[in-house]
Amino acid sequence: MNDTSYKNAGIYTSLKELVALQYKASGFSFLPKQPVHSILSGRHNSRLRGRGLNFEELRHYRAGDDIRTMDWKVTNRTGKPHVRVYSEERERPVLLLVDQRINMFFGSQLKMKSVIAAELAALSAWRVLSVGDRVGALVFNDTDIIETRPHRSRKTVMQILQNVLTLNHALKAEYAAAQNNAQLNLVLREAERLSGHDYLIVIISDMSGWNDETVKRIKRLAQHNDVMASLVFDILEKSLPDSSRLVLSDGDKQIQVDSGKTGLKQLYTEHFESAVEYLQSELKKHGIPVIPMNTRDDVLSQVRDAIGER
Repeated sequence: MNDTSYKNAGIYTSLKELVALQYKASGFSFLPKQPVHSILSGRHNSRLRGRGLNFEELRHYRAGDDIRTMDWKVTNRTGKPHVRVYSEERERPVLLLVDQRINMFFGSQLKMKSVIAAELAALSAWRVLSVGDRVGALVFNDTDIIETRPHRSRKTVMQILQNVLTLNHALKAEYAAAQNNAQLNLVLREAERLSGHDYLIVIISDMSGWNDETVKRIKRLAQHNDVMASLVFDILEKSLPDSSRLVLSDGDKQIQVDSGKTGLKQLYTEHFESAVEYLQSELKKHGIPVIPMNTRDDVLSQVRDAIGER
């Protein structure tokens, strides 16, 4: 697909914008050493273990060795203290799950949720590549799931960005009736098949259509992998403005909604609080960090504020 320019900034992304984010992908990390304020720091917020460890050798205990590395079986058998020596793995594969379903084609602020997700995916991919790790993705809409297996190459990142761009540009308001809530669980199932063990899985979605099965699948993924969720939302989804007349547009067509209609504003607020906030609490309960991403603020600023530099 050609990288078409759109007159309505924030409605669609462009390959040029996603590629340019490689020069901004700094000031945050998915590894365990985090600033104190980071949502990934602290025992209640994260299961992120960073890279794994490879066993290298068994040797005699030396002054200063961590007693937790003591091999008690060998120590008891030989009568001399022995420790197990490990080295840090050189890489840690990262799998991005990037939501481009029709429910993401919404935004009342700076950009559409779909654009925010695309930019976050690009930032994450470039950052992972810059530290020498493999990165792959499952980019999905309501009908398709496009898989890119993890590799450590610029070509792989560009393929991920092209897949995101393809599905992003395919979004049209008239496709709203085609919303497929079951797709989210299918993607999580594919992530389980593709990842196996010791991956970092980053879910970039508004989690629309989630249910009990969604939570179970995420928890199952977290048994052998590290999982974090970036919850994309629009301020309007949380609370309708006081204005009784709202005009919604996809850049070409417009519709008018009466937010003053009895109970409409209250229903919006209750839906957000009962569904999204409950989901957040469920994931956090199982050690899965959740990073809220709104459509009003710059993506990089939000990421740095949540997990990186202030």
